[in-house]
Amino acid sequence: MAQEFAKRFYKSAEWQRLRTWYIRSVFGLCEKCGNPGKILHHKVFLTPYNITDPSVSLNPDNLIYLCKDCHELTHHSRFDASGRPLPPQVWKDAGTW
Repeated sequence: MAQEFAKRFYKSAEWQRLRTWYIRSVFGLCEKCGNPGKILHHKVFLTPYNITDPSVSLNPDNLIYLCKDCHELTHHSRFDASGRPLPPQVWKDAGTW
C-alpha cells in the first residue's frame, strides 16, 4: 500500500504510462525469479523529499518488477540483524539488485 505522500504520484498519468511500459518491457515477469510479476518496485525508496525528482521517481533504471515473494525478500534483506535499515550502498554491494 502506498504511503500517504505517494498516493497522488501513483495516480499520475506519468507514472501509469511508465508502469505500463516497464511491465510490458519485462514481459510481465519477475526480474529476479522469472515468475509472474506483481510489484513495480523503486530501488531507491520514494520519500517526501525525492518523489518530485523524476531522476528517482520516473527513472526506469530505478525500477525492478518483482513477484510478491521476491519483493518480500528484497525488503527483508534491507535490514540488519537489529531491524535497522541498511544504507542503499549496502543493498547494491550485497547484490540485492
